Amino acid sequence: MTTATEIADKIAATQSLTKAQAKAIVDTVFKEIASAAASGAETNIAGFGKFKVKASPARDGRNPATGGTIKIPASKKLTFAPAKAVKDALNG
Repeated sequence: MTTATEIADKIAATQSLTKAQAKAIVDTVFKEIASAAASGAETNIAGFGKFKVKASPARDGRNPATGGTIKIPASKKLTFAPAKAVKDALNG
């Protein structure tokens, strides 16, 4: 697993920044992606992929413990679709 701190450390090492500066940049990028998602906007990072919000309608489900029917409320989910370059890197 890679964490935001590990990403920031790698950026700091390769871009001649302090770890604090790199961490602030990484945190800002993630905050902006989350902010765009909260407003319903799509975030497209060229060569990496797209983050977009997907609406899931309300539906009936089953409680696995009791087998009873339950209502699952509508919700929004953040999805990620990788760019072709990322897919190729994963599968090549």
